[in-house]
Amino acid sequence: MVEDAVENLISLAVQNGAAEPLDRVYLRNRIFALIGDEMAVALEGDGVEAISEALVNAAVENGKIEDNQTARELLDAQLMDLTTPRPSKVNERFWEDYQTSPEAATKYFYGLSKANNYIKTKAIAKNIVFNSATTFGDLEITINLSKPEKDPKAIAAAAHTAASGYPLCQLCLENEGYLGRLGYPARSNHRVIRLTVGGRPWGFQYSPYAYFGEHAIFLDQQHVPMKINRQTFTNLFEIITQFPQYFVGSNADLPIVGGSMLSHEHYQGGRHNFPMMKAPIASTFKLADYPDVKCGVVKWAMSTIRLTGANQQNVADAAEHIREVWNHYDDPAVSVKAYDGETRHHTVTPIAYRNGDQFVLDIVLRDNQTSADYPDGIFHPHKDVQHIKKENIGLIEVMGRAILPARLKTEMQEVQKFLLDQPNDMAEYHRTWAEEIKQNNTITSDNVEQVVDDAIGKVFGRVLEDAGVFKWDAAGREAQARFIKAIE
Repeated sequence: MVEDAVENLISLAVQNGAAEPLDRVYLRNRIFALIGDEMAVALEGDGVEAISEALVNAAVENGKIEDNQTARELLDAQLMDLTTPRPSKVNERFWEDYQTSPEAATKYFYGLSKANNYIKTKAIAKNIVFNSATTFGDLEITINLSKPEKDPKAIAAAAHTAASGYPLCQLCLENEGYLGRLGYPARSNHRVIRLTVGGRPWGFQYSPYAYFGEHAIFLDQQHVPMKINRQTFTNLFEIITQFPQYFVGSNADLPIVGGSMLSHEHYQGGRHNFPMMKAPIASTFKLADYPDVKCGVVKWAMSTIRLTGANQQNVADAAEHIREVWNHYDDPAVSVKAYDGETRHHTVTPIAYRNGDQFVLDIVLRDNQTSADYPDGIFHPHKDVQHIKKENIGLIEVMGRAILPARLKTEMQEVQKFLLDQPNDMAEYHRTWAEEIKQNNTITSDNVEQVVDDAIGKVFGRVLEDAGVFKWDAAGREAQARFIKAIE
Protein backbone atom coordinates (compact mmCIF):
# COMPACT_ATOMS: atom_id res chain seq x y z
CA MET A 1 0.00 0.00 0.00
CA VAL A 2 1.03 3.61 -0.45
CA GLU A 3 0.98 3.96 3.35
CA ASP A 4 4.04 1.72 3.30
CA ALA A 5 5.74 4.06 0.84
CA VAL A 6 4.99 7.04 3.10
CA GLU A 7 6.42 5.32 6.16
CA ASN A 8 9.43 4.04 4.21
CA LEU A 9 10.19 7.56 2.98
CA ILE A 10 10.01 8.86 6.54
CA SER A 11 12.36 6.09 7.69
CA LEU A 12 14.75 7.00 4.88
CA ALA A 13 14.74 10.62 6.05
CA VAL A 14 15.70 9.49 9.56
CA GLN A 15 18.33 7.11 8.20
CA ASN A 16 19.90 9.88 6.07
CA GLY A 17 20.08 12.29 9.01
CA ALA A 18 17.45 14.64 7.56
CA ALA A 19 15.05 14.07 10.45
CA GLU A 20 14.69 12.61 13.95
CA PRO A 21 12.08 10.06 15.04
CA LEU A 22 10.19 12.92 16.70
CA ASP A 23 9.67 14.41 13.22
CA ARG A 24 7.64 11.48 11.84
CA VAL A 25 4.18 13.07 12.19
CA TYR A 26 5.43 16.32 10.69
CA LEU A 27 7.02 14.52 7.73
CA ARG A 28 3.92 12.42 7.15
CA ASN A 29 1.83 15.56 6.84
CA ARG A 30 4.37 17.20 4.53
CA ILE A 31 4.20 14.14 2.27
CA PHE A 32 0.38 14.20 2.29
CA ALA A 33 0.51 17.88 1.34
CA LEU A 34 2.48 16.93 -1.78
CA ILE A 35 0.64 13.75 -2.82
CA GLY A 36 -2.84 13.99 -1.27
CA ASP A 37 -4.17 11.68 1.41
CA GLU A 38 -6.00 9.08 -0.67
CA MET A 39 -4.11 5.76 -0.58
CA ALA A 40 -5.25 3.86 -3.67
CA VAL A 41 -1.82 3.15 -5.21
CA ALA A 42 0.25 0.16 -4.13
CA LEU A 43 3.97 0.08 -3.39
CA GLU A 44 5.62 -2.38 -5.76
CA GLY A 45 9.20 -3.44 -5.13
CA ASP A 46 11.69 -1.90 -2.74
CA GLY A 47 14.34 0.76 -2.90
CA VAL A 48 14.12 4.52 -3.13
CA GLU A 49 12.91 4.47 -6.76
CA ALA A 50 9.97 2.22 -5.91
CA ILE A 51 9.01 4.38 -2.92
CA SER A 52 9.09 7.54 -5.01
CA GLU A 53 7.18 5.96 -7.89
CA ALA A 54 4.35 4.87 -5.58
CA LEU A 55 4.08 8.32 -4.03
CA VAL A 56 4.20 10.11 -7.38
CA ASN A 57 1.52 7.75 -8.76
CA ALA A 58 -0.62 8.57 -5.73
CA ALA A 59 -0.23 12.28 -6.45
CA VAL A 60 -1.40 11.71 -10.02
CA GLU A 61 -4.39 9.68 -8.86
CA ASN A 62 -5.27 12.35 -6.33
CA GLY A 63 -5.04 15.13 -8.90
CA LYS A 64 -2.15 16.86 -7.13
CA ILE A 65 0.00 16.86 -10.29
CA GLU A 66 -0.56 16.28 -13.99
CA ASP A 67 0.56 12.96 -15.40
CA ASN A 68 3.58 14.11 -17.41
CA GLN A 69 7.32 13.65 -17.18
CA THR A 70 8.13 17.15 -15.95
CA ALA A 71 5.56 17.15 -13.15
CA ARG A 72 6.66 13.69 -12.04
CA GLU A 73 10.34 14.66 -11.95
CA LEU A 74 9.63 17.84 -9.97
CA LEU A 75 7.59 15.97 -7.37
CA ASP A 76 10.13 13.13 -7.11
CA ALA A 77 12.85 15.64 -6.26
CA GLN A 78 10.60 17.41 -3.72
CA LEU A 79 9.86 14.12 -1.98
CA MET A 80 13.53 13.17 -1.97
CA ASP A 81 14.38 16.59 -0.55
CA LEU A 82 12.47 15.56 2.58
CA THR A 83 14.99 12.72 3.00
CA THR A 84 18.04 14.96 2.52
CA PRO A 85 19.71 17.06 5.21
CA ARG A 86 20.01 20.76 4.51
CA PRO A 87 23.19 21.95 2.78
CA SER A 88 24.71 23.24 6.02
CA LYS A 89 24.28 19.83 7.68
CA VAL A 90 25.61 17.93 4.63
CA ASN A 91 28.69 20.15 4.55
CA GLU A 92 29.21 19.85 8.30
CA ARG A 93 29.06 16.04 8.11
CA PHE A 94 31.30 15.93 5.01
CA TRP A 95 34.10 17.93 6.59
CA GLU A 96 33.79 16.05 9.88
CA ASP A 97 34.28 12.79 7.97
CA TYR A 98 37.14 14.39 6.03
CA GLN A 99 39.07 14.59 9.30
CA THR A 100 39.06 10.79 9.25
CA SER A 101 40.03 10.64 5.58
CA PRO A 102 39.11 12.14 2.22
CA GLU A 103 37.65 8.76 1.24
CA ALA A 104 35.40 8.73 4.30
CA ALA A 105 34.02 12.12 3.30
CA THR A 106 33.34 11.21 -0.32
CA LYS A 107 31.88 7.85 0.74
CA TYR A 108 29.32 9.70 2.85
CA PHE A 109 28.42 12.25 0.19
CA TYR A 110 28.29 9.71 -2.64
CA GLY A 111 26.14 7.40 -0.52
CA LEU A 112 23.74 10.22 0.33
CA SER A 113 23.52 11.30 -3.33
CA LYS A 114 22.42 7.76 -4.23
CA ALA A 115 20.17 7.27 -1.21
CA ASN A 116 18.15 10.42 -2.02
CA ASN A 117 17.87 9.45 -5.71
CA TYR A 118 19.89 12.45 -6.90
CA ILE A 119 22.21 10.00 -8.64
CA LYS A 120 19.86 8.01 -10.85
CA THR A 121 21.33 4.56 -10.20
CA LYS A 122 18.35 2.69 -11.65
CA ALA A 123 18.48 4.74 -14.86
CA ILE A 124 22.27 4.45 -15.11
CA ALA A 125 21.97 0.66 -14.93
CA LYS A 126 20.14 0.76 -18.29
CA ASN A 127 23.26 1.98 -20.10
CA ILE A 128 24.93 -0.49 -22.45
CA VAL A 129 28.61 -0.84 -21.55
CA PHE A 130 31.35 -2.98 -23.09
CA ASN A 131 35.06 -2.89 -23.85
CA SER A 132 36.57 -3.13 -27.30
CA ALA A 133 40.17 -4.04 -28.15
CA THR A 134 42.02 -1.59 -30.43
CA THR A 135 45.61 -0.73 -31.27
CA PHE A 136 45.44 1.81 -28.44
CA GLY A 137 44.28 -0.70 -25.85
CA ASP A 138 40.80 -1.62 -24.66
CA LEU A 139 38.43 1.30 -25.22
CA GLU A 140 35.29 1.65 -23.11
CA ILE A 141 32.04 1.93 -25.04
CA THR A 142 28.80 3.16 -23.48
CA ILE A 143 25.47 3.68 -25.18
CA ASN A 144 23.79 6.24 -22.97
CA LEU A 145 20.24 5.16 -22.13
CA SER A 146 20.01 6.72 -18.67
CA LYS A 147 18.86 10.25 -19.46
CA PRO A 148 15.12 10.27 -20.15
CA GLU A 149 13.86 11.42 -23.52
CA LYS A 150 12.67 15.01 -23.41
CA ASP A 151 8.96 15.37 -22.79
CA PRO A 152 7.32 16.64 -26.02
CA LYS A 153 4.68 18.52 -24.01
CA ALA A 154 7.39 20.20 -21.97
CA ILE A 155 9.32 21.15 -25.08
CA ALA A 156 6.21 22.67 -26.64
CA ALA A 157 5.26 24.54 -23.47
CA ALA A 158 8.81 25.78 -22.92
CA ALA A 159 8.80 27.32 -26.39
CA HIS A 160 6.10 29.68 -25.16
CA THR A 161 7.62 30.29 -21.73
CA ALA A 162 10.17 33.04 -21.21
CA ALA A 163 13.38 31.84 -19.56
CA SER A 164 13.76 33.25 -16.06
CA GLY A 165 17.52 33.60 -16.20
CA TYR A 166 17.71 31.96 -12.80
CA PRO A 167 19.79 29.90 -12.35
CA LEU A 168 22.04 31.17 -15.13
CA CYS A 169 23.01 27.60 -16.09
CA GLN A 170 22.69 24.04 -14.83
CA LEU A 171 26.09 24.20 -13.11
CA CYS A 172 25.42 27.29 -11.02
CA LEU A 173 25.41 26.98 -7.24
CA GLU A 174 21.88 28.43 -7.33
CA ASN A 175 20.65 25.03 -8.54
CA GLU A 176 20.95 23.72 -4.98
CA GLY A 177 17.33 23.14 -3.89
CA TYR A 178 15.88 24.70 -7.07
CA LEU A 179 12.42 23.35 -7.90
CA GLY A 180 12.99 23.10 -11.66
CA ARG A 181 10.66 24.04 -14.48
CA LEU A 182 9.63 23.12 -18.01
CA GLY A 183 12.80 22.24 -19.89
CA TYR A 184 14.99 22.62 -16.78
CA PRO A 185 15.84 19.77 -14.38
CA ALA A 186 14.44 19.34 -10.89
CA ARG A 187 17.04 20.06 -8.21
CA SER A 188 15.13 20.15 -4.92
CA ASN A 189 17.27 17.27 -3.55
CA HIS A 190 20.56 18.64 -4.91
CA ARG A 191 23.41 19.39 -2.50
CA VAL A 192 26.84 20.96 -3.09
CA ILE A 193 29.94 20.65 -0.91
CA ARG A 194 31.74 23.98 -0.44
CA LEU A 195 35.52 24.05 -0.79
CA THR A 196 38.33 26.38 -1.79
CA VAL A 197 40.25 25.96 -5.05
CA GLY A 198 42.91 28.41 -6.15
CA GLY A 199 41.94 30.77 -3.34
CA ARG A 200 38.38 31.03 -4.66
CA PRO A 201 35.10 29.51 -3.42
CA TRP A 202 34.20 26.40 -5.42
CA GLY A 203 31.64 23.62 -5.15
CA PHE A 204 31.77 19.84 -5.45
CA GLN A 205 28.84 17.65 -6.45
CA TYR A 206 28.14 14.36 -8.20
CA SER A 207 26.66 13.94 -11.66
CA PRO A 208 23.03 12.72 -11.62
CA TYR A 209 23.64 10.53 -14.70
CA ALA A 210 27.14 9.33 -13.91
CA TYR A 211 29.29 8.08 -16.79
CA PHE A 212 31.74 6.30 -14.43
CA GLY A 213 32.33 5.57 -10.75
CA GLU A 214 31.83 8.54 -8.41
CA HIS A 215 31.52 10.90 -11.37
CA ALA A 216 32.16 14.25 -9.69
CA ILE A 217 31.85 17.84 -10.87
CA PHE A 218 33.92 20.66 -9.39
CA LEU A 219 32.52 24.10 -10.16
CA ASP A 220 33.43 27.71 -9.63
CA GLN A 221 30.79 29.32 -7.42
CA GLN A 222 30.78 32.29 -9.80
CA HIS A 223 29.26 31.96 -13.26
CA VAL A 224 32.43 32.65 -15.26
CA PRO A 225 33.46 31.13 -18.62
CA MET A 226 35.82 28.18 -18.85
CA LYS A 227 39.44 29.10 -19.40
CA ILE A 228 42.59 26.99 -19.62
CA ASN A 229 45.67 28.78 -18.23
CA ARG A 230 48.39 28.38 -15.62
CA GLN A 231 45.80 28.60 -12.84
CA THR A 232 43.96 25.61 -14.30
CA PHE A 233 46.90 23.29 -13.65
CA THR A 234 47.29 24.62 -10.11
CA ASN A 235 43.56 24.09 -9.49
CA LEU A 236 43.64 20.51 -10.76
CA PHE A 237 46.56 19.68 -8.49
CA GLU A 238 44.86 21.31 -5.51
CA ILE A 239 41.81 19.12 -6.06
CA ILE A 240 43.77 15.86 -6.27
CA THR A 241 45.72 16.95 -3.19
CA GLN A 242 42.42 17.31 -1.34
CA PHE A 243 41.02 14.12 -2.92
CA PRO A 244 43.98 11.92 -3.83
CA GLN A 245 41.71 8.96 -4.67
CA TYR A 246 40.23 10.89 -7.61
CA PHE A 247 41.43 12.04 -11.00
CA VAL A 248 40.28 15.45 -12.21
CA GLY A 249 40.37 17.07 -15.63
CA SER A 250 39.05 19.99 -17.60
CA ASN A 251 37.32 20.13 -20.92
CA ALA A 252 39.00 22.36 -23.47
CA ASP A 253 37.84 25.97 -23.51
CA LEU A 254 37.01 26.34 -27.22
CA PRO A 255 33.97 25.30 -29.28
CA ILE A 256 34.13 22.04 -31.29
CA VAL A 257 36.92 20.62 -29.10
CA GLY A 258 35.38 21.71 -25.78
CA GLY A 259 32.57 20.34 -23.67
CA SER A 260 28.89 21.18 -23.85
CA MET A 261 28.97 23.88 -21.15
CA LEU A 262 31.67 26.45 -21.85
CA SER A 263 29.89 29.28 -20.04
CA HIS A 264 30.68 28.05 -16.51
CA GLU A 265 34.14 27.13 -15.23
CA HIS A 266 34.11 23.54 -14.03
CA TYR A 267 36.08 20.31 -13.98
CA GLN A 268 35.09 16.65 -13.90
CA GLY A 269 36.67 13.92 -11.83
CA GLY A 270 36.03 10.74 -9.95
CA ARG A 271 37.23 7.25 -9.22
CA HIS A 272 37.99 5.57 -12.54
CA ASN A 273 41.11 4.35 -14.32
CA PHE A 274 40.53 5.36 -17.93
CA PRO A 275 42.16 3.69 -20.95
CA MET A 276 44.31 6.76 -21.62
CA MET A 277 45.66 6.63 -18.07
CA LYS A 278 46.78 3.03 -18.72
CA ALA A 279 48.40 3.87 -22.06
CA PRO A 280 52.21 3.49 -22.17
CA ILE A 281 54.83 6.07 -23.03
CA ALA A 282 55.94 5.77 -26.66
CA SER A 283 58.96 8.07 -26.35
CA THR A 284 60.54 10.36 -23.77
CA PHE A 285 62.09 13.81 -23.94
CA LYS A 286 63.44 16.47 -21.59
CA LEU A 287 62.43 20.06 -20.97
CA ALA A 288 65.58 22.09 -20.36
CA ASP A 289 64.01 24.38 -17.78
CA TYR A 290 62.28 21.57 -15.85
CA PRO A 291 64.87 18.84 -15.35
CA ASP A 292 63.02 17.14 -12.51
CA VAL A 293 59.82 16.64 -14.57
CA LYS A 294 59.58 13.40 -16.53
CA CYS A 295 58.16 14.00 -20.00
CA GLY A 296 56.78 11.52 -22.50
CA VAL A 297 54.62 11.16 -25.59
CA VAL A 298 51.75 8.80 -24.76
CA LYS A 299 50.89 5.96 -27.15
CA TRP A 300 47.36 7.23 -27.54
CA ALA A 301 45.08 8.07 -30.46
CA MET A 302 44.88 11.72 -29.45
CA SER A 303 48.09 13.74 -29.19
CA THR A 304 48.99 13.50 -25.52
CA ILE A 305 52.04 14.54 -23.49
CA ARG A 306 52.46 13.10 -19.98
CA LEU A 307 54.28 15.06 -17.30
CA THR A 308 55.21 13.40 -14.00
CA GLY A 309 56.96 14.78 -10.94
CA ALA A 310 56.92 14.96 -7.16
CA ASN A 311 56.75 18.78 -7.15
CA GLN A 312 53.34 19.84 -8.40
CA GLN A 313 54.47 23.45 -8.89
CA ASN A 314 57.21 22.37 -11.30
CA VAL A 315 54.84 20.06 -13.21
CA ALA A 316 52.31 22.89 -13.52
CA ASP A 317 55.02 25.28 -14.75
CA ALA A 318 56.12 22.73 -17.36
CA ALA A 319 52.51 22.28 -18.46
CA GLU A 320 52.05 26.03 -18.84
CA HIS A 321 55.20 26.19 -20.97
CA ILE A 322 53.79 23.51 -23.29
CA ARG A 323 50.37 25.18 -23.42
CA GLU A 324 51.87 28.56 -24.26
CA VAL A 325 54.03 27.16 -27.07
CA TRP A 326 51.09 25.17 -28.45
CA ASN A 327 48.83 28.23 -28.38
CA HIS A 328 51.06 29.90 -31.00
CA TYR A 329 52.30 26.82 -32.87
CA ASP A 330 51.80 26.33 -36.61
CA ASP A 331 52.67 23.35 -38.81
CA PRO A 332 51.08 23.73 -42.27
CA ALA A 333 52.33 20.28 -43.32
CA VAL A 334 49.74 18.67 -41.03
CA SER A 335 47.07 21.44 -41.12
CA VAL A 336 47.96 22.74 -37.66
CA LYS A 337 47.29 26.47 -37.32
CA ALA A 338 47.09 28.47 -34.10
CA TYR A 339 45.28 31.62 -35.25
CA ASP A 340 43.12 33.05 -37.99
CA GLY A 341 43.56 36.75 -37.35
CA GLU A 342 42.42 37.23 -33.76
CA THR A 343 40.60 33.90 -33.65
CA ARG A 344 42.46 31.34 -31.53
CA HIS A 345 42.31 27.68 -32.56
CA HIS A 346 44.61 25.99 -30.03
CA THR A 347 44.02 24.86 -26.49
CA VAL A 348 44.53 21.74 -24.36
CA THR A 349 42.51 19.19 -22.43
CA PRO A 350 44.41 18.57 -19.14
CA ILE A 351 43.89 15.59 -16.82
CA ALA A 352 45.57 15.27 -13.41
CA TYR A 353 45.91 12.26 -11.11
CA ARG A 354 48.22 10.76 -8.52
CA ASN A 355 50.64 7.85 -8.84
CA GLY A 356 51.85 7.32 -5.30
CA ASP A 357 53.74 10.48 -4.37
CA GLN A 358 53.99 11.54 -8.01
CA PHE A 359 51.73 14.10 -9.65
CA VAL A 360 50.76 13.15 -13.20
CA LEU A 361 49.38 15.58 -15.77
CA ASP A 362 48.26 14.40 -19.21
CA ILE A 363 48.05 17.28 -21.68
CA VAL A 364 46.01 16.59 -24.82
CA LEU A 365 46.66 19.02 -27.67
CA ARG A 366 43.50 20.37 -29.32
CA ASP A 367 42.85 22.36 -32.53
CA ASN A 368 39.34 23.51 -33.48
CA GLN A 369 39.87 24.64 -37.07
CA THR A 370 37.32 23.92 -39.77
CA SER A 371 37.83 23.79 -43.53
CA ALA A 372 35.89 23.29 -46.74
CA ASP A 373 36.71 19.57 -46.63
CA TYR A 374 35.95 19.30 -42.89
CA PRO A 375 33.26 21.87 -42.04
CA ASP A 376 32.55 20.16 -38.69
CA GLY A 377 36.20 20.35 -37.68
CA ILE A 378 39.52 19.21 -39.14
CA PHE A 379 40.30 17.45 -35.85
CA HIS A 380 36.77 16.23 -35.17
CA PRO A 381 34.99 12.96 -36.10
CA HIS A 382 34.91 12.91 -39.89
CA LYS A 383 31.79 12.30 -41.96
CA ASP A 384 32.36 8.57 -42.45
CA VAL A 385 32.18 7.88 -38.69
CA GLN A 386 29.43 10.34 -37.78
CA HIS A 387 26.76 7.68 -38.19
CA ILE A 388 28.10 6.40 -34.86
CA LYS A 389 29.49 9.56 -33.24
CA LYS A 390 29.26 13.16 -34.44
CA GLU A 391 29.20 15.12 -31.17
CA ASN A 392 32.18 16.96 -29.68
CA ILE A 393 34.96 14.85 -28.21
CA GLY A 394 35.03 16.04 -24.63
CA LEU A 395 37.05 15.14 -21.56
CA ILE A 396 35.59 11.69 -20.90
CA GLU A 397 35.92 10.55 -24.50
CA VAL A 398 39.43 12.00 -24.78
CA MET A 399 40.37 9.50 -22.07
CA GLY A 400 38.88 6.56 -23.98
CA ARG A 401 35.29 6.15 -22.78
CA ALA A 402 32.76 6.65 -25.56
CA ILE A 403 29.43 8.28 -24.71
CA LEU A 404 27.28 7.20 -27.65
CA PRO A 405 23.68 8.26 -28.36
CA ALA A 406 20.70 6.15 -27.27
CA ARG A 407 19.52 5.79 -30.89
CA LEU A 408 22.26 3.20 -31.43
CA LYS A 409 20.53 0.59 -29.27
CA THR A 410 17.70 0.05 -31.77
CA GLU A 411 19.78 0.98 -34.79
CA MET A 412 22.37 -1.71 -34.03
CA GLN A 413 19.61 -4.30 -33.73
CA GLU A 414 18.64 -3.47 -37.30
CA VAL A 415 22.29 -3.64 -38.40
CA GLN A 416 22.51 -7.12 -36.89
CA LYS A 417 19.44 -8.19 -38.86
CA PHE A 418 21.04 -6.83 -42.04
CA LEU A 419 24.23 -8.79 -41.34
CA LEU A 420 22.17 -11.97 -40.89
CA ASP A 421 20.27 -11.30 -44.15
CA GLN A 422 17.03 -10.91 -42.23
CA PRO A 423 14.27 -8.37 -42.99
CA ASN A 424 15.39 -5.10 -41.42
CA ASP A 425 14.82 -1.38 -41.16
CA MET A 426 18.50 -0.37 -41.03
CA ALA A 427 19.20 3.36 -41.31
CA GLU A 428 20.71 4.14 -44.70
CA TYR A 429 23.62 6.02 -43.14
CA HIS A 430 24.87 2.72 -41.65
CA ARG A 431 24.87 0.88 -45.00
CA THR A 432 28.46 1.41 -46.17
CA TRP A 433 29.79 0.49 -42.74
CA ALA A 434 27.52 -2.55 -42.43
CA GLU A 435 28.52 -3.83 -45.86
CA GLU A 436 32.19 -3.57 -44.86
CA ILE A 437 31.47 -5.55 -41.69
CA LYS A 438 29.70 -8.23 -43.71
CA GLN A 439 32.54 -8.45 -46.20
CA ASN A 440 35.25 -8.78 -43.54
CA ASN A 441 33.60 -11.20 -41.12
CA THR A 442 31.98 -14.62 -41.03
CA ILE A 443 28.74 -13.79 -39.27
CA THR A 444 26.39 -16.12 -37.42
CA SER A 445 23.50 -15.60 -35.05
CA ASP A 446 25.88 -16.56 -32.22
CA ASN A 447 28.56 -13.95 -32.96
CA VAL A 448 26.71 -11.10 -34.67
CA GLU A 449 26.33 -8.99 -31.52
CA GLN A 450 30.03 -9.32 -30.70
CA VAL A 451 30.99 -8.49 -34.29
CA VAL A 452 28.93 -5.30 -34.18
CA ASP A 453 30.30 -4.35 -30.75
CA ASP A 454 33.86 -4.80 -32.04
CA ALA A 455 33.04 -2.70 -35.10
CA ILE A 456 31.66 0.08 -32.90
CA GLY A 457 34.87 0.01 -30.87
CA LYS A 458 36.97 0.35 -34.01
CA VAL A 459 34.87 3.32 -35.11
CA PHE A 460 35.42 5.00 -31.75
CA GLY A 461 39.14 4.40 -32.13
CA ARG A 462 38.93 6.15 -35.49
CA VAL A 463 36.94 8.98 -33.91
CA LEU A 464 39.79 9.58 -31.46
CA GLU A 465 42.36 9.39 -34.25
CA ASP A 466 40.38 11.98 -36.23
CA ALA A 467 40.54 14.27 -33.19
CA GLY A 468 44.29 13.78 -32.77
CA VAL A 469 46.38 16.60 -34.24
CA PHE A 470 49.50 14.45 -34.82
CA LYS A 471 48.55 11.13 -36.42
CA TRP A 472 50.41 7.87 -35.90
CA ASP A 473 51.60 7.66 -39.50
CA ALA A 474 55.04 8.75 -40.71
CA ALA A 475 53.99 12.34 -41.41
CA GLY A 476 52.32 12.60 -38.01
CA ARG A 477 55.33 11.23 -36.14
CA GLU A 478 57.60 13.70 -37.89
CA ALA A 479 55.21 16.53 -37.02
CA GLN A 480 55.07 15.38 -33.39
CA ALA A 481 58.88 15.41 -33.28
CA ARG A 482 58.93 18.98 -34.62
CA PHE A 483 56.59 20.10 -31.83
CA ILE A 484 58.65 18.34 -29.17
CA LYS A 485 61.74 20.13 -30.46
CA ALA A 486 59.88 23.44 -30.18
CA ILE A 487 59.14 22.90 -26.48
CA GLU A 488 62.44 21.34 -25.38
